[in-house]
Amino acid sequence: MTKRLSEVARFAGVSEATVSRVLNGRPDVARSTRESVLTALDVFGFERPAKLRGNRAPLVGLVVPDLQNPVFPAFAEALAGALNKRGLIPVLCTRTADGVSEAHYIQMLLEQNIGGIIFVGSSYADAGPEHGRALRERQVPIVLINAADENLGVPQVSADDAVAVEQALVHLTALGHRRIGLALGPVGHVPSARKLAAYASYWRGQGRGPEFWRPLVAHSMFSMEGGAMALVRLAGQGITALVCASDALALGAIRAARRRGTAVPEQLSVTGFDDSLYMAVTDPPLTTARQPIQAMAAAAIASLVAQMDGGETAEELMVFEPELIVRQSTAVCPAPREG
Repeated sequence: MTKRLSEVARFAGVSEATVSRVLNGRPDVARSTRESVLTALDVFGFERPAKLRGNRAPLVGLVVPDLQNPVFPAFAEALAGALNKRGLIPVLCTRTADGVSEAHYIQMLLEQNIGGIIFVGSSYADAGPEHGRALRERQVPIVLINAADENLGVPQVSADDAVAVEQALVHLTALGHRRIGLALGPVGHVPSARKLAAYASYWRGQGRGPEFWRPLVAHSMFSMEGGAMALVRLAGQGITALVCASDALALGAIRAARRRGTAVPEQLSVTGFDDSLYMAVTDPPLTTARQPIQAMAAAAIASLVAQMDGGETAEELMVFEPELIVRQSTAVCPAPREG
């Protein structure tokens, strides 16, 4: 029995004493911890105590905008694995081409044994005021990751957009680039607004005003097509480098540049954001800001579980610093440096 307790405790990430308290039905154990221990019992094939066999782990909705952008499946995988370890059941919800929306999924989740919801790259505001009100009235625990809009009073986790832009600009400036474009998501998209503010601040520090940098900024949808549109729009501005707000935008820009006969990185350097799957093997391998997905997912789940356990949780934005991964899509500026 001691060996069993040890195995269960190790898998659940708790002490053997905690496992014993769960098995004995002690009330001084957090619900998430109890569910984690019960899940560990199931994994090792140990029988649950009779009085706990009917217990059902609560569902946790993982709401993402789509599965086309590789960063969203990456977040979903990290979140689902960590939730399973805690004995919680992840339910993946994503917008589909046939019109299934966030509102539909929220309605479905509210009808189930919902323990909480984590929104990735969107927010409960996207589901409309009626469902947002229902979530607040039911006091459903919510955490937002890289929220697309402002959501005051809700725990949020985000990559540091300002640091990502500054890292890319410092890197490109060191390579001799001076006319550096910026490809962002739609106007009103909060992470894009943060990136734009950092971009403006950087040039202000270089003694450059809006008359210099505003023509070098393009907004579009987060897609390869959006990146291509941004490149076409900025090509006439004489840019030698382009900072993109997502890897998809960067790949679209690279493809559009090549169609115009512009070589990357020999004539145009391009950076992305996310460091999503396969960016190390694209042609050329993409220089991009890597989001700390595992750390962000862990923080989001810790906040959600604290809410589920009835404890207080911080409602401010938890910011995580990205890391610029330098690959072969950036190179020394081909044009002479400005004086």
